Amino acid sequence: MLVKRWVEQILESESKGGFLLFFAALLALFLANSPWAASYFALKEVPVGLRIGEFALEKPLVLWVNDLLMALFFLLVGLELKRELLVGELREVRRAGLALSAALGGMAVPAGLYLLLNAQGAEARGWGIPMATDIAFALGVMALVPGVPLGLKLFLLALAIVDDLGAVLVIALFYTEGLNLGALAWAGAVLGLALLLNRLGVRWLWPYLLLGLPLWYLILKSGLHATLAGVLLALAIPLRLPRPFQGATREEEPEALELELETLEEEVEEAQSPLHRLEHSLHPWVAYAILPLFAFFNAGVALAGLSLGSVAFGVALGLLLGKPLGILLGAWLALRLGLGTLPEGVGIKGILAVGFLAGIGFTMALFIAGLAFAGELLDQAKVGVLGASLLAGILGFALLRGFQARASRPEAL
Repeated sequence: MLVKRWVEQILESESKGGFLLFFAALLALFLANSPWAASYFALKEVPVGLRIGEFALEKPLVLWVNDLLMALFFLLVGLELKRELLVGELREVRRAGLALSAALGGMAVPAGLYLLLNAQGAEARGWGIPMATDIAFALGVMALVPGVPLGLKLFLLALAIVDDLGAVLVIALFYTEGLNLGALAWAGAVLGLALLLNRLGVRWLWPYLLLGLPLWYLILKSGLHATLAGVLLALAIPLRLPRPFQGATREEEPEALELELETLEEEVEEAQSPLHRLEHSLHPWVAYAILPLFAFFNAGVALAGLSLGSVAFGVALGLLLGKPLGILLGAWLALRLGLGTLPEGVGIKGILAVGFLAGIGFTMALFIAGLAFAGELLDQAKVGVLGASLLAGILGFALLRGFQARASRPEAL
């Protein structure tokens, strides 16, 4: 099946990228606490600029990574979300209901636990940090356990995508200051033009990508975080369903897809939408370059003299306890109220293991931490994210491997 092949390719690149992400973070921590620490921190602040006539834009190197390269990551997040809503796991109400309810629980409970320890002052601003899930790390850990049902992998993928959407909304609504309405209006005009191209049936990618450059700059100047331009641009990228989906019912899709692939393989490949082409082109760059670079520039924190405070403990509590508890509670409510159904071969034990894996916040958690804090509070948040993510990954792996080892059939998960 074409859709299954797309999903398997995504899962494979996410899993492998998770391991590279881990080593990039370790390297950053090592350098930040080594004799080369001064050079590491100086590298992050190297000014890099672009000047064309009267136009000039200059930022420290770390902000080019966080604002520009991460916009491509958010573009990929937007593409994945659009695909999942239209042709993936989230297009069926009952499957989407389970992932949505679990994701909402997995965002609300960690934020609540964080605020229990940091209800007032500057520390309260970090409530969004433990809401995030790092899909690359989570799938990478899951890949270490053989025989995990595909349904559980798809549930984690759908959960993390909904989680990413929640993080995008949190960034847009709560980590934005001083809007420039003029720049925002121009950004809306550029986005409107991209949507018009979609409406007119333009299937070349280059017009959308060219419009993405001024959209990114205008969002940057508007006061919103520049990375949100990636999500907005994804809304305009055309998604035309492969021929087997057109007019097929859910029951007919497997047979229709199989027949089409057997007899009209070339035609199906040609029918891949601009969204699918861009998504598959972006995946290797994001997984193997952009996210490791982000980890390298953001995971390094000098541990000498750092005192752990309520921010670090709040983040750790939210990720380690809040994530599995919230996801389990949200999934239970969806099942109890008939709003969702468990994937084939998946039981409540598998949901619990996914809950711990979702406690690996890392990339998005570090990203939000950088928006919420600076200085010592940022260092505390980073320590909380890194420590909790490591423990959550170990616990998730141990639970998943233990459940799988005791199971005589995959359905026992």
